Amino acid sequence: MASPQSPSKLSAPIDLSRVRNLFARPERIASSDFLRREIAARMHERLALVKIIPKQVLDAGCGPGGDLALLQKTYPSAQIVGLDGAGAMARAAKKPGASGSLNQLLSRLMPAKAGVDILCGDYGNLPLGPNSVDLLWSNLALHWHPLPDRVFAEWRRVLRVEGLLMFSSFGPDTFTELRTAFAALDAYPHTLPFVDMHDFGDQLVEAGFSTPVMDMERITVTYDTPQALLRDVRALGGNPLESRRRGLIGRAAWQRVLAALEAQRLPDGKLGLTFEVIYGHAFRPAPRQTAAGESIVRFQPRKP
Repeated sequence: MASPQSPSKLSAPIDLSRVRNLFARPERIASSDFLRREIAARMHERLALVKIIPKQVLDAGCGPGGDLALLQKTYPSAQIVGLDGAGAMARAAKKPGASGSLNQLLSRLMPAKAGVDILCGDYGNLPLGPNSVDLLWSNLALHWHPLPDRVFAEWRRVLRVEGLLMFSSFGPDTFTELRTAFAALDAYPHTLPFVDMHDFGDQLVEAGFSTPVMDMERITVTYDTPQALLRDVRALGGNPLESRRRGLIGRAAWQRVLAALEAQRLPDGKLGLTFEVIYGHAFRPAPRQTAAGESIVRFQPRKP
């Protein structure tokens, strides 16, 4: 099991302070929210197959709060906590329109703990006590952290026994067209490398989760122009790598990038942008040993 003292696996040299800066303006990412909504809906379809009645739900990396209303509608008697590392995103999630009038109505009808609370904090170092969450949901946030195995260990810490983790993340085939185009410019990384689905599965097991289920699909979004494609790429976040290229790109060099994108037009004349979307869910199992190292044996009485 991973621990704060054990060696960790760097997914990429991501600058977390730059990640917070890239997400400091909610209006900057608003135009790409269509993809987050689509993936949230597909996550919700998977969640519907798991029969749980959580009392506390955490949305880790909630952004401006787009998933909060969905979670609250699904679990109206639960306390929903949205957490984001960018202060501007957390403030946007607190606005009345973020989770809608549904939140206000349910808060009046349900017990005092029901409703939505918003926190600003690092989802890799949660300001929550151990065993405090029944469902941890995270939509397209994990790939922004350089140490996903540490994040998994932290998420396991706050989950109760038999609590459920459900997350989505971009995988390695995301932005293949963009990487091909920027290869015409230089050898610097212009996109995140993204972690493979199987590596995530291994990290979940190492962090102490049981029977992780991983699956993946590719979504292709099409555009009429390179400029429209690049606007959505920027709106999805940007490049937080410490090893990224510094300085401005000249006009001639930028034209080479645009030409390389144009060369990848699909048979229907559109420009495609690939997203490999990884979905994962796993449970926190009951402990097999006490803190002193003694084995725990559970006896299940026979049904009469």
